[in-house]
Amino acid sequence: MQIERRAVGANDVLLDVLYCGVCHSDIHHVRSEWGPDRYPCVPGHEIIGRVLAVGSAVTKFKVGDIGGVGCMVDSCRTCDNCLADREQNCLNGVTLTYNSPDKVSGGHTFGGYSDKLVVTEHFVIRIPPGMDLAATAPLLCAGITTFSPMQYWRVEPGQRVGVVDLGGLGHMAVKLAVARRAEVTVFTTSPGKIADAKRLGAREAVLWSDSEAMKRLANHFDLLITTVPRAFSMQQFVDVLKLDATLVNVGALEDLQSVSGRSLLFGRKNVTGSMIGGIAETQEVIDYCAARNIKADIELIRPDQINEAYDRVVNRDVRYRFVIDMASLKTPA
Repeated sequence: MQIERRAVGANDVLLDVLYCGVCHSDIHHVRSEWGPDRYPCVPGHEIIGRVLAVGSAVTKFKVGDIGGVGCMVDSCRTCDNCLADREQNCLNGVTLTYNSPDKVSGGHTFGGYSDKLVVTEHFVIRIPPGMDLAATAPLLCAGITTFSPMQYWRVEPGQRVGVVDLGGLGHMAVKLAVARRAEVTVFTTSPGKIADAKRLGAREAVLWSDSEAMKRLANHFDLLITTVPRAFSMQQFVDVLKLDATLVNVGALEDLQSVSGRSLLFGRKNVTGSMIGGIAETQEVIDYCAARNIKADIELIRPDQINEAYDRVVNRDVRYRFVIDMASLKTPA
């Protein structure tokens, strides 16, 4: 379909989309799994593009630069949360990159499964020279989503961090926690991912079904990051938290299941959630990864492979993030 993008305003950046990651939330939206959705739907919020034009007031970018766009493209920027660099928690409603009411052009926003994108400069991330552009795209969602709770809960060397589920988000959580020299354990339902978890730097990988291992790890962890994209029974993971430790849900949007109030009271344990990060923090994770050569493990696909890719994501058959090569559509001038 043809998408009509707005004209480039004084504060806007026009991006020629080169790569776009495939997030599980794209599938939830396309298939209306989080309730009735808006159609036509153009997903994509892990976007890397080359700057084609800039508005007259733009100072951060020039034509030819590489920019990234994550999960949001606008907010009020005047409320307390926005002023605290928490645009994702805008009190007046954040504008998501796709399927969100478009306060500028009307209708709803269209994302990065597209040829071009016009975004306000404030919401475009600088991509340092030399980064692997395709493997950097997932950092704009999977990277910041797992980086932000590590920042907030101040993960330090030697702390014990658990990562629940080894997928697009989970594998980034492992890499980022290992970079902080934490002692990382992965919890997975897939025996075939145990060796992969250790390759990524985890000290240990445990199957959810291994009751003996779960008992051994009781009261063990300083922080757990659960990246499962659907609601699941969380009590066995609350049980492995230490006193005053925290389980952070960054995946499931549904109601949390099977959490014992008694275990929270007697263990003074915390169950909470976190959603992406603000623009300043997203720039921080990009710069952090650039300095340490951290990137996503990806499979590059063409746009015409998206339906197959969706099925493979649902079947947990991707290592670990699909990225669409949008440039493959562009014919040389």
